[in-house]
Amino acid sequence: MAVEIRFCRRCGTPTEQHIPDMEDRLRPCCPNCGYIDYVNPINVVGTIPVWDEGGPDERILLCRRNIEPRKGYWTLPAGFLELGETLGEGAARETREEAGARVELLGLFSAIDVVHVGQVHVLFRARLLDLDLEAGPETIENGLFTIDEIPWDELAFRTVRRGLELWVEDHRSGSYAVHTEAVG
Repeated sequence: MAVEIRFCRRCGTPTEQHIPDMEDRLRPCCPNCGYIDYVNPINVVGTIPVWDEGGPDERILLCRRNIEPRKGYWTLPAGFLELGETLGEGAARETREEAGARVELLGLFSAIDVVHVGQVHVLFRARLLDLDLEAGPETIENGLFTIDEIPWDELAFRTVRRGLELWVEDHRSGSYAVHTEAVG
């Protein structure tokens, strides 16, 4: 898949599509300075935050989106990984920013490739440390849902739906795995 990068990031010269030596695909190449622009997938990181997992008050935290795409739909707290962060640090930060939630990460849960948009969505299982929640600017409201209350028809993205489906399956089996797959 050739990526359209029109100008060199280093010198501003219009790029050309070539297959560089020892490579196997077209890349944006600068005919002036020789820079090859490697455009790689973007990492989206987030959590499946749960309150009182396995207990009588067990609930999953979801956020109603206040931004496009899919404004008004429910999602897990997640967003783009920043430079200088680990996957876990980014997931915890996004959970704080979107829901005001403090969490303890319980481990990597899933990595879902979304090839058609050049993203990898990475989710961690997480335990909510308290219920002092505050919707951030990208969130209309936070909601705590039992498994039976998850608003399946109002979920924002296929990766959110798939992550929750996998979590529910693992939760019911009593054993959590690390899941990897791709969505089209």
